[in-house]
Amino acid sequence: MPKNYEMCWLNYEKLNDEEISYYREWFRKVSLFTDERAVSSEIERFAKDCLGMNVLIEKESINRKKLIVIGEVDRICKFIDTPKLDKAGSFALVHRKFQDKDLLILTAKDRSGLIYGAFKLIECVRLGEKFEGMNITQAPAVKFRMLNHWDNLDGSVERGYAGRSIFFKANRIIINRRTEDYARLLASIGINGVVLNNVNVKDRAVLLIDHDAYLKELARLAEIFRKYAIKIYLSVNFASPIHIGRLNTADPLDEGVKNWWKRQVKKLYQFIPDFGGFLVKADSEFNPGPHYFGRTHAEGANMLAQALEPFDGFVIWRTFVYNCLQDWRDYSTDRAKAAYENFKPLDGQFRENVILQTKFGPMDFQVREPVSPLFGALEKTNQILELQITQEYTGQQIHLCYLGTFWKEILDFDTFAKGPGSFVKRIIDGTVFERKNCGIAGVSNVGDDPNWTGHDLAQANLYTFGRLAHNPDESVERIVEDWITLTFGKDERVKENIKYMLMKSHRAYEKYTTPFGLGWMVNPGHHYGPNPEGYEYSKWGTYHRANCQAIGVDRSSRGTGFTLQYHSPWREIFDSIDSCPEDLLLFFHRVRYDHRMRSGKTLLQSMYDLHFEGVEEVEEFLRKWEEIKDRIDSEKYKRVHERLLMQLEHAKEWRDVINTYFFRKTNVPDEKGRKIHP
Repeated sequence: MPKNYEMCWLNYEKLNDEEISYYREWFRKVSLFTDERAVSSEIERFAKDCLGMNVLIEKESINRKKLIVIGEVDRICKFIDTPKLDKAGSFALVHRKFQDKDLLILTAKDRSGLIYGAFKLIECVRLGEKFEGMNITQAPAVKFRMLNHWDNLDGSVERGYAGRSIFFKANRIIINRRTEDYARLLASIGINGVVLNNVNVKDRAVLLIDHDAYLKELARLAEIFRKYAIKIYLSVNFASPIHIGRLNTADPLDEGVKNWWKRQVKKLYQFIPDFGGFLVKADSEFNPGPHYFGRTHAEGANMLAQALEPFDGFVIWRTFVYNCLQDWRDYSTDRAKAAYENFKPLDGQFRENVILQTKFGPMDFQVREPVSPLFGALEKTNQILELQITQEYTGQQIHLCYLGTFWKEILDFDTFAKGPGSFVKRIIDGTVFERKNCGIAGVSNVGDDPNWTGHDLAQANLYTFGRLAHNPDESVERIVEDWITLTFGKDERVKENIKYMLMKSHRAYEKYTTPFGLGWMVNPGHHYGPNPEGYEYSKWGTYHRANCQAIGVDRSSRGTGFTLQYHSPWREIFDSIDSCPEDLLLFFHRVRYDHRMRSGKTLLQSMYDLHFEGVEEVEEFLRKWEEIKDRIDSEKYKRVHERLLMQLEHAKEWRDVINTYFFRKTNVPDEKGRKIHP
C-alpha cells in the first residue's frame, strides 16, 4: 500500500549516474560487526532507493577492495585503529587502509551512536561527500534531546497547525507504518525522547498511566521507538491519585499518595521497561499542583521522582507558573518575574532525577523575548530549555518563519552566571554548573498532513531543532543548506533562493507584527492575526499599556524590577533605556513615541518603517519562490506558493492594523507619506 505522506529530508530519491557509479562500489557489500537491525535496514532501504541496488549484508567479513564496515567500537578496535569514543551516542565515520583494502568504518560507543552514524553516513552520500579521507567524529552535546507533543486523545493537537495527531484518534492510540517512519525522522536528527501527550492532561488522557488497554498499546509504541534509540514519556495530571485512585487528596507528602504513585509507576514499567518518565505542568493555568495542598514545587516533583528513581526514570517539571488571574489595573504584578520568583528560592532542593523545563523567555514563546533569567540562576538544579517548534505566535505554519536563527541567538546568549562564557548552550549541556541531567525540548510542529508540518518549509524548523540539540555550536547556515539539499536536491538556484527566504523570514515576521520586544498584539485564544488590545484588559498579565504618549512596561529597577533577576552586566544593560538592545526596548522599558532610536528616527517612525519593510520582504520571498517554479516538485511548489500568498495578504493586514493603531493613538503621520488608514 503506497504511503499517503512524504518523508521530508529522508526522501531517498535516486542519485545521478556519476554518483551512483562511485557509491555503488562502496555499497556492494557492508560488513556488520553488530546485531543492530535498524542500522542494516536503513542502509538497505537507502541503497535500493538512491543507488538502485540490493546491498549485500554480511557478518564480520572483510574480503573486498572497497568495503563499508559497521560495528561498536569495542568490536572494531580489535582489528583496526579507531577514534576514542566515550560519550553515549558518539560515533565516528573514518576512512582507513587495512592491508590492501579501502575501508569506510562506521563505529560507535553504543547502539544509539550506530543509528546516528548510519543516518550520517547516508546524509554524507546524499550531500555528495566522498569517502576517501573521511574523518568525522560526533557526540551529542546535550543529554536529553526531546520533543513534546501537545496531542490529545481525541486526535486534536493543542497549538497544532499540521492536521490531526499521529498518535491518537477517538481516544485510541494509533500505531501504523507512519509511526516507525516518524521514529526514523527523529532518529536521523538525534532526538532521544518523545512526550506523547499534551501537558494539559484532561479527560481520558489521565488514564494513560493506568488502563491496561492503553498500556499495552503504549508498550507497542515504545518498542517501535526503542528500535531507534528513542524513549517515550507521558504527561501526567498531578491530581491523578484523586481522578484515578479515588483518594481524597493528591498531597505529595501524604503516605497514601506516595504509595499510590509508586504502585502506578511500577505497573507502568512492567509494560514499558525503558519508560523515560513524566512531564508535569503543575500549578499552571488551572492545572492542579502541590500549591493546592500547601506544598512546594520541590516537594511535588521529588515525590514523583522518588517513585521513578528505582527504574531510572525522570520527572520533567515545567516552570511555566504565573498568576493567570491578574487584574489589568494591577501595575505591581509582572508575569515576566513569576518563574524566577517561584523556582529560584527552591534551587538545590530537587532530587537528581528532577529536571526543570523552562521556556526560553519569561513570557510565552513570543517572536522576541529576552532569555529567561532562570538560565544562569539555577546553579544546583538540572534544566531543560523549552523551545516552540510549532508556530503558535509566529504565523501558525501559514507564514514562513524559520526559527533557527532566533534559537541560535538564545543558545549563544551569555548569562555571565559564572563570568564570561556562561552561555545557555553550556548550561543545557551541563558544563557551566557541572550538572549531569540537562537538555533541550521542542514543542512539536508535527501532524498527519502529508508533509507532516502543514507548511513544507516548516520542516526546516523540526530538522534544525534536532541538529542544534545534537550540537548547539553548529552553524545555522550549514544546517539550512543541508536541509535544502536533502529535501529539494542540489540545484544551486533552488538552494540560494530558499536559503534567502529561510534566513530572513523570522526578522521579516517580527517586523510586520510586533518589533522591539512588544509581543502579544494577537487575537485572544487562537493567537492568529493582529489585535493590538486583544489581551490588554485580560487576566493573563500580557499588557503593553499604550496611550497617546508612550508604550511598554517599565521592567527596570525603577519599575517592576525584572531586570534585577539578571546577572551583571545584563542587569545594567537591560536597566537603561540607552544601553538596552533595541530589539528588546519595549519589553524592558516604557518608551515615548518621540524617543530617538539609534538610527536617529523616532520610535513611532521606526514602527511605521518596520511594518512596511516586513511586507516588502514577504513580497520578495514570493518572487524568490516563483523563480524556482520549474526546478522543484510541482506539488511542493503549489503548497508553498498558496501559503506565501496567504502570508502576504495577512502581513499587509498586520501592517495596516498596527500602523493605524499607532496613528490613531498619536495623530502623528508617517514621514514618508505612505498610506495609513485614519
